[in-house]
Amino acid sequence: MVSARLAVLGIPMALAAGAVPAHGSGVMALQGRGVQIYVCQGSPEAHAWKLVGPEATLTDAAGRPAGRHYAGPAWQASDGSTVIGAVVASARPDGAIPWLVLRATSHAGNGMFAGVTFVTRSQTAGGLPPSGGCDAAHAGMRARSPYSATYSFFGTP
Repeated sequence: MVSARLAVLGIPMALAAGAVPAHGSGVMALQGRGVQIYVCQGSPEAHAWKLVGPEATLTDAAGRPAGRHYAGPAWQASDGSTVIGAVVASARPDGAIPWLVLRATSHAGNGMFAGVTFVTRSQTAGGLPPSGGCDAAHAGMRARSPYSATYSFFGTP
């Protein structure tokens, strides 16, 4: 049952409620480590850090490379298969980027991500934008914020 798997993974049930269907059966967890990239954008009156996207390496439980995560949001396995997702639920922990539930919106390839229907991001650490330094003098500047997260991929039989 997916709800039991989410609880084991530490996904808050309030976050996942209704977001992942009960018929999902497979689950695979990968560790993501990399950076969240931000750009300083704004108008003459106000500037703020805007997320460009992640650059992260995915590893399996044994620490072996399993793929990569990048803007889309997209995940590409070492076998070339890709899944792109759209956020359906979000919860923000203190001091880190949000935990997410994402619904798969498209796929490429026939590998390990071909049957993914949902992705969760949990156990996040870091990845927040800088707390300052974004003003008219720094417009267009990029910042890279280190982060880690657990990505769980749910599929159907």
